[in-house]
Amino acid sequence: MNTLNGTHVRLKTVGVKVGNSIIGGDNPIVVQSMTNTDTADAKSTATQVKQLADAGSELVRITVNTEEAASQVMKIREILDSKGCDVPLIGDFHYNGHLLLSKYPECAQALGKYRINPGNVGFGKKKDVQFSTMIDKAIEYDKPVRIGVNWGSLDQELLTGLMDENAKADNPKDTDEVMREALIISALSSAQRAEELGLAKDHIVLSCKVSGVQKLISVYRDLAKRSDYALHLGLTEAGMGSKGIVASTAAIGVLLQEGIGDTIRISLTPEPGGDRSREVIVAQEILQTMGLRSFTPQVTACPGCGRTTSTVFQSLAEKIQSYVRNQMPVWREKYHGVEDLSLAVMGCVVNGPGESKHSDIGISLPGTGEAPSAPVFIDGKKFTTLKGDNIAGDFLKIIDEYIEQRYGQH
Repeated sequence: MNTLNGTHVRLKTVGVKVGNSIIGGDNPIVVQSMTNTDTADAKSTATQVKQLADAGSELVRITVNTEEAASQVMKIREILDSKGCDVPLIGDFHYNGHLLLSKYPECAQALGKYRINPGNVGFGKKKDVQFSTMIDKAIEYDKPVRIGVNWGSLDQELLTGLMDENAKADNPKDTDEVMREALIISALSSAQRAEELGLAKDHIVLSCKVSGVQKLISVYRDLAKRSDYALHLGLTEAGMGSKGIVASTAAIGVLLQEGIGDTIRISLTPEPGGDRSREVIVAQEILQTMGLRSFTPQVTACPGCGRTTSTVFQSLAEKIQSYVRNQMPVWREKYHGVEDLSLAVMGCVVNGPGESKHSDIGISLPGTGEAPSAPVFIDGKKFTTLKGDNIAGDFLKIIDEYIEQRYGQH
């Protein structure tokens, strides 16, 4: 168990500094995300990076897969710096990272961290040389590295060897168990090799990503038992919409509750034209609803029932949620601690007043057949009653005034 009297206890891992964030140690769990733009298009990539950072992503990964992409990384960094966005960029390398980091030193310097996949860093005799080249560049530029193993691109030579060995065993393991072991061995042996080459342990983050919930939980439980490297969590190819959100939450939530994980990414497939920052919001909501971090004021809202046939409370809850999200980039800078604010939007007399009193600011809207008035509670006491056609605007004004009064003096 990793809970003590109901308090969450993190497993101890080695802290890794990336920009202003520290992954691991006793530090807060870090939220990260990834762009889906063509990195060679510096302007659009920088725009999306800033959108993700504004949403709350503390690290942003970008694909660096071609010379055109590598040549634009410094420009992306310069655009972000000019906009006051200092979020670290993580370079995602596959197959040719050793060439790109060597040929484009400005790219190697501009990135805050490198991601190396042991399954495709090189093949045969070239593997050790190309892996060593990337580690040498990380050492030269003092950059941390995530050694990110993925079951979709697992080292086939390693997997075949373990499968052959398992087939000869008196009590062979099932295929899934052998594959999980191959993921862990790939990560740990690569980390050990990086240390042998001179990369400090406090510059190494590990991940072993799969797309199955139970498999991910099993892999990370074993990985956490066998090392104290900082760990990045993520259910790869989680999917779209509610499926991706539920699957990621189920897997990552279990691991976080057991104290496993130092940084997370939610790999959602965006809907056509959808907002990429949705994955950031989901990651934050997982951490905040579990009580591990606070990012934005929480809005409690009832689901509605036959007592609330009016849609007023639904519209108000949506307006407040959107307003809070949109205001957070400004509030975060201006009002220290505002992320801990709690709000409630309730729909009838049954739970409305009581739930509203438990929040910093709450409003109880009239249910079906109730008088057309909405009592507002602040710090557990009735503050006023709103009526008329502008209840939403009046309530948002109360929120603004409360935030200024409570947090503006800090």
